[in-house]
Amino acid sequence: MTRYLISFENGAMDHIPQGDLPDVAEAAHAVVQEAKDAGVFVFTGGLDYDAKHAVVATDGMVIDGPYPESKELIGGVFVVDVPTWEAALEWAAKVAVACRCAQEVREFFPFRRPDLEKSR
Repeated sequence: MTRYLISFENGAMDHIPQGDLPDVAEAAHAVVQEAKDAGVFVFTGGLDYDAKHAVVATDGMVIDGPYPESKELIGGVFVVDVPTWEAALEWAAKVAVACRCAQEVREFFPFRRPDLEKSR
């Protein structure tokens, strides 16, 4: 199977009234449980840009924020391991409904360990 990243931009859920957030959280948890029950769930989480963060340069130097300039920052992620692109789009649709915002879908590069490839 192939892993897909389903994500939304930071701030994409800002339009949701505070009073609706418990319903959104319940719907999102239901999608996670559905993915677990289906055996396709890998990982999910949101990113907090107000929390401590750092940038680590190629020389190992650590800089405490700010993060590199970006036009788009990821607000949350949902990773599934499914057999097809179409299946990933179906899960993205479920997440979009639950979170009340559009989702972007991207395929991860396949991970291959060279040491295991030789023994096949």
